[in-house]
Amino acid sequence: MRLPWIVRRATGIGWQWKAFIPVIGVLFVSLSVMTVVVYRHDIPNKEWVILGAFSFGVIICFLLLSVLLVLVERPLEELKRTIDRVRRDDLSARVEFAKRNDDIGKLGQQFNGMVEQLEHNRAVIEELHRREMSRAEHLATLGELAAGLAHEIRNPLAGIAGVVDVMGKELPTDSASRAVLTDVQNEIVHIQNILNDLLSYARPRPPIFHPANLNTTIEQAVLLARQQVRTRPVQVLFTPDTSLPLVVHDPALIQQVVLNLLLNGIQAIRREGTVEVNLTPENGQVLICVKDNGRGIPPEALPKIFKPFFTTRKEGTGLGLSLANGIVQSHGGTIEARSTPGQGTQFRIHLPVARPEPKLPRGAGLSGE
Repeated sequence: MRLPWIVRRATGIGWQWKAFIPVIGVLFVSLSVMTVVVYRHDIPNKEWVILGAFSFGVIICFLLLSVLLVLVERPLEELKRTIDRVRRDDLSARVEFAKRNDDIGKLGQQFNGMVEQLEHNRAVIEELHRREMSRAEHLATLGELAAGLAHEIRNPLAGIAGVVDVMGKELPTDSASRAVLTDVQNEIVHIQNILNDLLSYARPRPPIFHPANLNTTIEQAVLLARQQVRTRPVQVLFTPDTSLPLVVHDPALIQQVVLNLLLNGIQAIRREGTVEVNLTPENGQVLICVKDNGRGIPPEALPKIFKPFFTTRKEGTGLGLSLANGIVQSHGGTIEARSTPGQGTQFRIHLPVARPEPKLPRGAGLSGE
């Protein structure tokens, strides 16, 4: 809506003129009326009366100007200068008129309180930033150390695995030591999985984005998961959504994320059960939902499951979900978990259909929670 011309012109006038124009108008009208009254009546010294009235009006205007200058003009100028200092990142700036006990003083007190809060918030943010930088450097050092240790351990471990395999072939079929060797082989595989996760967490590879069929990516993960339950009464279900557009993603990484969630769901089912994957398009995104009817996750553990090295299983490495979270974030997506103990767990992954902003993922390889 276009404002009237006179209103638009008035918005560019200083507040002093806006305050004085009504006063000057009233004085002008009053002097005009008094002049008419003086000349219509037989009042002596008409000119002196009019001059006195005019002088009185000038004095009133001068006093009003002085009052406005002290009460309003100077605080406004001080406020402008202080705001300019705050804009230049000087949060120690304060206004002096906050010491007054009138409304202008209350305004100054509120302004000073706002700047003090900004100064406090900046100090808190700087402290948090310092801690996060220190933590990042610490984690980077730990990551390099973990990667070095993993490389040093993998070669001897591979040799041990080879020796154990040879011993197993040379032992008689009725030897009681075969059961022990099987346990040793399982533990070696467990250690290898931990080392692989450590290497993936310490030195993740960036995703390679390209448009691909997300149904095919999920199907590959489902086929691998079904291989794990061939001897168990657990179903892994997936119905492709043929209406889904091509999604820009790294199929290998997303496949590993979904496989990790499927394996977690399978391991959470004690006897019979179902692990199901669903795809749903949502406003430029795709929702991947992986749910099971297993034992669920305790409420106190649910907020921690995406933290590194946190696990609710004895055989878990505590890195699987953390790596999955990093991969999803590197795709510009989000992952969340919902769980009810005794009824099951549901993981919801939102992935954008278009290519996200490039980010470094937290991890690439997965091998269980």
